[in-house]
Parts: sequence; structure tokens; C-alpha cells
Amino acid sequence: MPIVTVNGSRLAYEDSGGRGAPVLLLHAFPLRAAMWEHQISQLGERFRLIAPDLKGFGASEAPDDPATYSMDGYATDLKALLDELGIATAAVVGLSMGGYIAFALLRLHRDSITALVLADARAEDDPAEGKERRSSQQSQIRERGTAELIDALAGGLLGRTTQEQKPEVVERVKALMDSPPQGFIGALEAMKNRPDSSGELVAIDVPTLIIVGEEDGVTPPEASRKMHENIGGSRLVVIPEAGHLSNLESPEAFTSALHDFLTAL
Repeated sequence: MPIVTVNGSRLAYEDSGGRGAPVLLLHAFPLRAAMWEHQISQLGERFRLIAPDLKGFGASEAPDDPATYSMDGYATDLKALLDELGIATAAVVGLSMGGYIAFALLRLHRDSITALVLADARAEDDPAEGKERRSSQQSQIRERGTAELIDALAGGLLGRTTQEQKPEVVERVKALMDSPPQGFIGALEAMKNRPDSSGELVAIDVPTLIIVGEEDGVTPPEASRKMHENIGGSRLVVIPEAGHLSNLESPEAFTSALHDFLTAL
């Protein structure tokens, strides 16, 4: 993967080099850019797909101080990456935590965004119990590393159908979670301190696609329907037999929905 230095940290990324419009793919917690492998293989020639390893994940640098991680910080890194690549505007696709970062990009760099895809995400900030759970996960990592959390997340993020019928996807997801512990801790810090974006939904004025797995227990379809109702002109696609990592659990359906949306822009 190519690596650039943005805001003092090394950031690794994939660039499909496609001839079409730029599309920025933002991965979920705690995965990395390789989670977009199917989408890049199918769409990477028609569109220029840019898939970074977010700070703390994959081949990107992982600072030790959790206070250096935030949604605005991720967004600032990504704007610097686009600038480095000479990309003035791009469609932004964010899944789960990637969706939270997409909201930050909208707040900070609206003129750089041509379209938006929010996949298995929600606009609200963490409730008190969610913040407590993330703090507990941080303590678990500091004491025992990431292995136990990876096993737990593989069960919690994936849908019932995937867990019962697609063992190869379960193992692939676990492999994609292999990143430095400080990246986990930093991302958890960023997520538990992220702002509530629900009040900003009605102001979103770019073409927007919302995708959610029918079996998503983390950000269930109802949360996506709520965003759809508040973002004028948005489209909603519910993917059957998929959980929170819908692009990995049902890659063909996800890629088809993404292709149709991007082609229509």
C-alpha cells in the first residue's frame, strides 16, 4: 500500500486508479481498508476508489495517546489525503465508524463531498451505557490485548445468517481486525466522544444512499429508516441476511447497490 504523511502521521491507502469519479471508502471499527476488497475488485476500474487504513489500523501509524483520536481528526487526515492525491471532490462511503467520520467530513469539508453513502451507521451519539461499554473495552485491551475483544466483536457485528452459514466470512472478519491495540483504544475514544449528528440530517443536500443489513443488531434497520426520513431525497437499501458488516456478509448485494447509486450521479 502507498503511504503518505498527513498531519504528522503515516497513512496507508489503496488507490484503484480507475478512470471515473473519485470515491472515498471509510472502513468500520476495528477493521481496515482490505474490507473493501470486493467493492474495489468490481468497481475499481470504473471509479477511482480510495480506501485508507484509518489512523491506528492496518498499515497506518497508530499513535499511543488516545486523546489524539477523534472523528474530526480522522476527517482532517482524510481531507489531507485527498489533497495529497490532487482530488478536490469525492463521493464518501462510510460503514459503521466510517459513517461517523463521514458526518465529520460533512461538517468540516462540505464542499469536498459530491455524494454520501451511510452504511450500517447511525446519526446519534453514544448513550451513557454505550460510552461505559467502550471504556470497559479499552480497559480490557490494556489488560489483556485485543484477542478476546476480536472474538466478541466477530459474534456481535455479524448477522445470524453469516454466523450460521458463512464460517469463512467469520474468519475473514477476524483477520481484518488484526491491528495495533492503541488503534483500538484510540478509535473507541473517538467513538464514545463523537457528537450527535442527528440534528444535521435535514441539512444534508448531496445525493445520499443509506444501506443497512436486515440482521444488523448494532445499528438496526430502524435507525437507517430514521436517517432516510430526515435526509431529503435519500435512498434506502436493506440487504437481506446481512448484519452490521453488510459489505462483507453480502458483498454482491452491497456492491450492486453502490454501483447503481454511483452510476446515477
